[in-house]
Amino acid sequence: MNSGDTAWVLVSAALVLLMTPGLAFFYGGMVRSRGVLNMLMMSLGSIGVVGVLWVLFGYSMAFATDIGGLGLLANPFENFGLAGLLGEDSLSGTIPSLAFVGFQAMFAILTVALISGAIADRARFGPWLLFAALWAAVVYFPVAHWVFDFDDTDDAGNVTAVGGWIANRLAAIDFAGGTAVHINAGAAALALVLVLGKRKNWPKGVGKPHNLPFVVLGAGLLWFGWFGFNAGSALAADNTAAFVLVNTLVATSAAMLGWLLVERLRDGHATTLGAASGIVAGLVAITPACSSVTPLGAIAIGAITGGACALAVSLKFKFGYDDSLDVVGVHLVGGLLGTLLVGLFASAEAPAGVAGLFYGGGLDQLWRQAVGAFAVLIYSFVLSLVLALLVKATTGFRLREEDEEAGIDETEHAETAYHFGDDRSARRASAPAGDVADRKLEGSRA
Repeated sequence: MNSGDTAWVLVSAALVLLMTPGLAFFYGGMVRSRGVLNMLMMSLGSIGVVGVLWVLFGYSMAFATDIGGLGLLANPFENFGLAGLLGEDSLSGTIPSLAFVGFQAMFAILTVALISGAIADRARFGPWLLFAALWAAVVYFPVAHWVFDFDDTDDAGNVTAVGGWIANRLAAIDFAGGTAVHINAGAAALALVLVLGKRKNWPKGVGKPHNLPFVVLGAGLLWFGWFGFNAGSALAADNTAAFVLVNTLVATSAAMLGWLLVERLRDGHATTLGAASGIVAGLVAITPACSSVTPLGAIAIGAITGGACALAVSLKFKFGYDDSLDVVGVHLVGGLLGTLLVGLFASAEAPAGVAGLFYGGGLDQLWRQAVGAFAVLIYSFVLSLVLALLVKATTGFRLREEDEEAGIDETEHAETAYHFGDDRSARRASAPAGDVADRKLEGSRA
């Protein structure tokens, strides 16, 4: 065990967990004021559901012994309840096994939470939690095995334990989750949008973001946490982590500028919402590529993706699907671009040591990236569609129209986010006319 590596992974795990409340603020600020609490609760609910399932069997499905040696699924019962991983001698590389368990748990939580933005204002909370549990078990845990579980080898290079097919047999590069996290969540979001349908009065009658400072706060927390998300995936306090950290910084910066440039040319204004959205698009794009491109390549990927995602978010109006907070336009499109652009901009100078098309490597890495990306997209979309239809048929998924009109916070959670003296005024108006003493007492306390 290396204490420096362990400390870095533990800190990175905490940073990644912070990303989910950051996402809650990012999403919460973009909805109307009467839906912000539900948006926060969907992210918080993801932490509760996925955190428990990960410890019970999720980690085992992703990282235990592969079933059949095909790289498709690990044994969910081998480490059930984290059995066999609790001792001091249980290591994952140079860190305790539990440090790796905790770090990967945060990825699973965030991925599920990402989906929620697509169905803002119209999904019932209980069915959302049911869908989150089913989706994590059926979609995320297997895909995490495909992408994040690498073969174990002996000193002679012989494989002693088979890992996931995308990471090993296909040899696609996805350093921190462009496929497993962003394409996966984006495809699921598209499926849910199609099952739940459009919000009432969409697109013109749904209102503007109610709190842009929340959006910027959320984007800042996401960027801060993303250094743990990407650089922590090195699983060591070393040059790779430092390299990835710099790439995460510059790609995100370039993506924000790319988004703002598109806004300025298209609309005549560079907006705060656009800056925050560009930040997230850049973070998404550099996630798979951060270990395989130079900082110059990272800038190119960020700028391309920032501009492309700024254009992609308008596709929902052209094709008529109500992706409330642009999960498809940012995470699916950004994840696809970031994953595919590895095949163009990968450089042998980067830690991954692979050359893409622009660096003399030909098309070899590009086709690998494409197969991995579209395999995850298709698998996630189809299974998510089935699960959403199942939840819809058994428990109902969509909020009733009258409840949507009244506001999802009050109808689902019996709360409102903001109070401006309404309750006190209402109580005074309804008090009996002769109850003067009580009203004076209430006024003196106020």
